[in-house]
Amino acid sequence: MCSETGSRYTGLLLVALAIAAIIANLLLYFPSGQVLEPAKITDLVWFFHGFLGAGLLVMVPALIMLRGGGEDCCAHRCGMLFPVLLAVQGTVGAVYCVVISSLGLLSGPLCDTGSGNYTYPFRNYSLENSYLLNQPTWANCQEPEHIVLWNVVLFSILLGIGVVEAVLCLSQVISGLCDIFCGTCVRKGQLILRSKKRYNVILQMRNSGSERFSYLSEVSKSKF
Repeated sequence: MCSETGSRYTGLLLVALAIAAIIANLLLYFPSGQVLEPAKITDLVWFFHGFLGAGLLVMVPALIMLRGGGEDCCAHRCGMLFPVLLAVQGTVGAVYCVVISSLGLLSGPLCDTGSGNYTYPFRNYSLENSYLLNQPTWANCQEPEHIVLWNVVLFSILLGIGVVEAVLCLSQVISGLCDIFCGTCVRKGQLILRSKKRYNVILQMRNSGSERFSYLSEVSKSKF
């Protein structure tokens, strides 16, 4: 956490990923670009895994990373613990997005197979017979048009975003824990060395000043 440059680059990347996740989640509410009734939208979309998981829960620690402040947080362990907890929050949100996106890919979209009723035609498929590996079965969904491709692309994007965010946030957790248990001691040692150097400089200045004063007093005495 105290490596400010690395944290800021990570924060910038996480902000971009969080915005992309929010946009991808928003597009899932408009299957194939159409405005449908809420009852005709895939149920897993309402878990807000893009808005909440990979979006807001990751955005907060990302903004803290962008803000920096490594020197202040490194001064004491309590201050260093707060960014770590936020990074844990981001990791949880990213993992939540990964789980829901995986379920969305496996279960398939809600669609009309021609009977006029919206169902989940791929939800009972096994992993071996998954519709993801059998593209001709995508034609079973007649309405909305190209809904299977729409869902596969967007859930895959959210899955990839969640994985990258989880790795980045977890790396910040590990880095922060290392700073808490190791970095503070180094900082304290540096502060002690700096204080000693300053103290030695002050002593040298005082000694040189006293020597000059004694020399001037001797010169003045010799004149009189």
